[in-house]
Amino acid sequence: MQVDPMEATLEVQYLRDVAHRFRGIKSIADRAIEQVSGEELFARIGEESNSIAVLMKHMAGNMLHRWTEPFTTDEERPERNRDAEFVTEAGETKKAVFERWEAGWRTLFNTLGGLRDRDLARTVRIRWRKYTLMEALNRQIVHYSLHAGQIVFLAKHFMGERWRSLSIPKGKSKEFDEMVRKERTGRS
Repeated sequence: MQVDPMEATLEVQYLRDVAHRFRGIKSIADRAIEQVSGEELFARIGEESNSIAVLMKHMAGNMLHRWTEPFTTDEERPERNRDAEFVTEAGETKKAVFERWEAGWRTLFNTLGGLRDRDLARTVRIRWRKYTLMEALNRQIVHYSLHAGQIVFLAKHFMGERWRSLSIPKGKSKEFDEMVRKERTGRS
């Protein structure tokens, strides 16, 4: 049953918006990642920088860790090796990185799909600190956005002039605004 967004509670609207925001983060990262080669996926631009693959591994590890049974697990899970997420192992493949990436997002979206408005005030523990679920969701939106931005930056760096814009191309704001205006108003 579809509920009119204007009739939904603020909590239900919030959960919908959070899911929408996470999908947007994934979409922008995916569209940047698809532009780079397998070699570029693992390339670093400096000694202290991360590759796109490392950022993907870290985000996936975080999602698997944070969103697998978020209300029943306290503190840091012993099976997560966060430090290993920042290392490219010998023989590591593009396929393995993508499988983990998709598993992380699938875990997040499955958990989001099972949440109810009453869950927003429940306690989630992150690094020995208590958060409400709402705080934890906001925290992770910021965290994943930061890394998605790094992925976009790296992909844009590697692609140079071959980069395909993920939003409004430079110098095209007026054309874009006019197109949106026409779509939304139905007027030419």
